[in-house]
Order: sequence, then C-alpha cells, then structure tokens
Amino acid sequence: MVAPYNIPATQHQFEFEIKRSQFICYAAHADHREAAENFIQTIRELHPQARHVCWAYIAGVPNTTIMSMSDDGEPSGTAGRPMLKILQYSGLGEIAVAVVRYFGGIKLGTGGLQRAYSDAVSGVLEELPLKLKVPREQIEFCYDYALESIVRHVLSRYDIDGEQLNYNEQVSISLQIASTQLDAFQTELINHCSGAIEIHVKDKV
Repeated sequence: MVAPYNIPATQHQFEFEIKRSQFICYAAHADHREAAENFIQTIRELHPQARHVCWAYIAGVPNTTIMSMSDDGEPSGTAGRPMLKILQYSGLGEIAVAVVRYFGGIKLGTGGLQRAYSDAVSGVLEELPLKLKVPREQIEFCYDYALESIVRHVLSRYDIDGEQLNYNEQVSISLQIASTQLDAFQTELINHCSGAIEIHVKDKV
C-alpha cells in the first residue's frame, strides 16, 4: 500500500558558480517517463550553448523503478548518479531535475563534479514548493435507495474525491478513495449494508 508522499507543486530553479563554472538546476513535476523526458528536452532547448545538461528523475512513487539519469558527457558517475541519489534520499516522488553547466575553463575533478551536481540538486530541493500526493483507487458500486443514508454515513468517514452519482433504478456511484483506506472502507460498507453492495475497484489514480 502506497502512503501519501510529496511531489513538486511547481517548477523551480537554483543556480550557483564554482571556479567560474555556472550550474543551473531545474526541478519539475514528472508523473511518468514521457513527462520527465519532455522536461529535460525543454531545458536543453533553453540552453543550446551549455556544455552539459545532466539529469535524473523518479517518474512515479518514491520507490518506483521508473527512474533514470545521465552524465551527458561528464565523466561517468560524476553527475547523473549523485543527482539521482539525492532524489532517492529526499523521499519525493514524481520529480525530474536537470542541471545545466556552463564550463568556466577550470576542471573540477571527479570529486568536485560529484559535489557540485549533488549540491545543485540539494539546493533546488531546499526551496522547491511541494504538495502532498495521496495515492487513490477509482471505485464504483450501486445500491438501493433505501441504503442512501447508510452509504452517506460511511462515506463521510473516509478521504474521498471526484464523486459522481447517477440515479436510475439504483444509485450508482463512482469515486476516488485514498489507497490506504480502501480495505477498511470496503469492509465497513459491506458490513453496514449486510452484503447488499458489491464494490468494483477500477484503477489507481
């Protein structure tokens, strides 16, 4: 069961200079791989003259396997990996970062590069506006009109969103419930309605 986690609320940037090399780090929301790659491409287009545009992303929940990184021409392991490590330790999800480097003519060495790219990501995360993402499940069920007050009472006790109702021979309802509450909700609703309701779980949202 996925617990709520923080994601970027808006795009943010942070920049600094080390030995005349300018580093500009951008962070943005990316809830899937395509969104992360589009963000990286946008940063490349913003800085066509930059020597390097290194990046890392976690395009899902914090422990997802949908993650990637790139050194973009820097020595292997000096940019993408330390950037991704900072993201993994942050506990954030659905996040992409790109660090633009304008070379200042003085080499930083592998240790210096690792610190610089780590500091760039740490710097952007310090002031990055966040919002809480509550993983939800889309569910649907129908019930007789006689059960309306019971259903309303149970619903009032849970974190639900996006409720849609249709009134026909029965009431049909579609809503999103916090994933961590799904099992308890199903048990309570079915028990209160004496088994007269069948809940269909559709998709994660």
